[in-house]
Amino acid sequence: MVQLEKWRREFEELGVNIAAMTYDSVESLKEFHDSEALGYPLLRDEDARHVNGFGVPDEDLGEGIPRPGMFWLAPDGSISAKFAVPGYRTRPPLAEVLASIRAAGGS
Repeated sequence: MVQLEKWRREFEELGVNIAAMTYDSVESLKEFHDSEALGYPLLRDEDARHVNGFGVPDEDLGEGIPRPGMFWLAPDGSISAKFAVPGYRTRPPLAEVLASIRAAGGS
């Protein structure tokens, strides 16, 4: 999430707004958001509704635990692209995500 903040402006220049979602408590999210001075919202995926609804659970880690990833959502809420990686220690390379969005014409 801290790394995403470093790339946020480049995404915003393409008309892409950033938000992050985890299953952590609202209190933990607020504390982390404030301590890292993030310029985008942190959302809570209560009861893993979004993990399961978007079809990104990591079966190796257990029900309701997502694969680390990102979605590029269209203005109508449909998923334009998914970027996900197995495991919990790595994230999709942000340079590749940004390049894919640029190649597709931004927002």
